Amino acid sequence: MSIWFRQFTLDEVRNFQHDTMGAHLGIEFTEIATDFLVARMPVDGRTMQPDRILHGGASVALAETLGSVGGSMCVDRERFQIVGQEINANHLRPATNGHVTGRASPIHLGRRSQVWNIEITDDRKRLVCVSRLTIAVIERQPR
Repeated sequence: MSIWFRQFTLDEVRNFQHDTMGAHLGIEFTEIATDFLVARMPVDGRTMQPDRILHGGASVALAETLGSVGGSMCVDRERFQIVGQEINANHLRPATNGHVTGRASPIHLGRRSQVWNIEITDDRKRLVCVSRLTIAVIERQPR
């Protein structure tokens, strides 16, 4: 059984990124399964620190992007929006080239909060970063 509020296409999810930090960093959604979401990000000048390894903040941006988009796919987007409350990350190994791939899966999907686990691996499938994101589900305010 799917966790998503409705069936989303990859093109729809990719459009969530239009004109955002995720788009600037080159984050690309690649898979929507019944209970997880996958995206990848290049390890290049946009995402590296001066020592030419993946910047920890870029890993966190990938993790928060995945968890937030996943969270928004679990609610009625006309009525609710997702906002980050807390994120942590453990950086386990450097990435120096290619892409890193994040896989986000929910730990808790409540009416008012969600908790997501995000694992980021390098092109050789080695774990680069693990992250946990807590998000709030809030009612949209009229604009």
